[in-house]
Amino acid sequence: MYQACFNNKFTNSLVYYVLLSFLLLISPFLFIWELITTLPSCFQPIENMSGKVVLITGASSGLGELMAYEYAKRGACLAIVAIKELDSRLMQVADKALELGSPDVLFMFADVSKVEECRRFVDDTIKRFDRLDHLVCNAGIGNLYSVNIDVTKFAPVMDINFWGSIYPTHFAIPHLMRTGGKIVVNASSAGVLHPPKGGFYNASKAALIGFYESLRFEVSPRITITILTLGFIETRIITAKYLTSGVGGHLKKDFSSLLPTMGAEPCAKAIVNGVCKGATSIVEPRFMKGLFLIKFLFPQLHRFYLSLYFPSESRKN
Repeated sequence: MYQACFNNKFTNSLVYYVLLSFLLLISPFLFIWELITTLPSCFQPIENMSGKVVLITGASSGLGELMAYEYAKRGACLAIVAIKELDSRLMQVADKALELGSPDVLFMFADVSKVEECRRFVDDTIKRFDRLDHLVCNAGIGNLYSVNIDVTKFAPVMDINFWGSIYPTHFAIPHLMRTGGKIVVNASSAGVLHPPKGGFYNASKAALIGFYESLRFEVSPRITITILTLGFIETRIITAKYLTSGVGGHLKKDFSSLLPTMGAEPCAKAIVNGVCKGATSIVEPRFMKGLFLIKFLFPQLHRFYLSLYFPSESRKN
């Protein structure tokens, strides 16, 4: 029995290091393959959005707002959603979208964590436009947390970030099936890299990735799903003030001081452009792919550089 256990451990380790060595050996060829498979997308025709209908949640600010403008420039009709407290801001977004070229904009107020409100705004979109081409699940919240805080305070993170995408997707699928439409979900690189103090946020985004990776096989080829795994984009969600509000404890620096960031406008443009070209996954900034590779191939290195920015609570005490 001991011998069998030893052999299993030895075989397991041997296979791991052989595979790792193999991956490192063929990495230049993998890079070339990535280049070859990416280049055709540069010449792929872009979907004509003129007169098509796009529903965007979390559209009153940040990437949701900017994606609405990008779709408006392409002549799409918009249905934009935000929570009631941000109603005046949402109306401003609607007005600007009309100025930028959208033929018609419907703005609605809803809490995406409530299933009946999601049913309502999808139904209202169909009543107004009689079709749906793109569903952009963008609504989300993200707070840091302390191990000493009441964990029940973070139930809304899962309710909004996860269920706030699943509910509208459920009601939108029959309409997207008819138009051969697209679902865009803002899942975040946090769902892959799992930065410290973001446990609930990370879990909600990882759940999105798992759900939509599975769903794509059920709705393909009629519906295309694009999963966004974005890094640090210059919106208020990466600021220390936003992340620590109402949580207890303070992040001394904005996340923008930890890694290079990408401007929100070029990011929104890259997203809409990629979606219209049929991309099934979008990673911005592009260097985040390198961090994903490190995370899976060299987990100890990944933990080491995270520990430099997020020292352990137990160590500090």
